Amino acid sequence: EVQLVESGGGLVQAGGSLRLSCAASGFIFVDYAIGWFRQAPGKDREGVSCIDSRDGSTYYGDSVKGRFTISSDNAKNTVYLQMNSLKPEDSAVYYCATEARGCYSDYEEMTYWGKGTLVTVSS
Repeated sequence: EVQLVESGGGLVQAGGSLRLSCAASGFIFVDYAIGWFRQAPGKDREGVSCIDSRDGSTYYGDSVKGRFTISSDNAKNTVYLQMNSLKPEDSAVYYCATEARGCYSDYEEMTYWGKGTLVTVSS
């Protein structure tokens, strides 16, 4: 059974940092891409970042480029999202998702999802 468990969310002041973790199990980690998506109240789910474990390629949404960094630890089957210079508009529930076909910015292309972790950035 594929499982993705997010952790690391919380309340932080604008300009601060958080590191999210996505612990994966139930599939061959190095054969999949894992992406981070976020959804704020009343908004569509947005692609934030993705890493393809097969070749290490990474992708970022325009709104987070230069501030967020995605990485993976294949030995721990875990993907991290380091979020720096956080802004109030980064507040959302952050989800990780995995897909065998690669990275997609469209959440509808991703097959398996975690339950999410809440990030709140105060101004």
